[in-house]
Amino acid sequence: MKTALLLLTALLCLAAADYAPAQDLEEAKIRHLIAAVETLAGAQFIRNGRAYDAETAANHLRLKLAVAGDRVKAAEDFIRYCASRSSRSGKPYKIRFSDGTAVTAEQFFRDRLQSFTPPDKP
Repeated sequence: MKTALLLLTALLCLAAADYAPAQDLEEAKIRHLIAAVETLAGAQFIRNGRAYDAETAANHLRLKLAVAGDRVKAAEDFIRYCASRSSRSGKPYKIRFSDGTAVTAEQFFRDRLQSFTPPDKP
């Protein structure tokens, strides 16, 4: 019995050790996505038919992320639950660039996720 308990404890420790770096990586991806919209010069974030500047958009996404809590475990969850559509109206978010072209926020964030480069380990 004692051996089984020690084995279970060891397995849990290994799982926790694997989880922490993976979770840190997902949090870095989410920060990358929010920064991608926050630094868009001259772009507008369209939410429920109203245009917002990039800083306001980033703050809104941070609020939605905080409210989502444990539902968001990965960058894909962030895109799905926080960054793609209004939770009130269900309407998709859009991003209008300074040149006037627009894309859905979901497409914007999926493209930016593809360009994510993990930070170097210390």
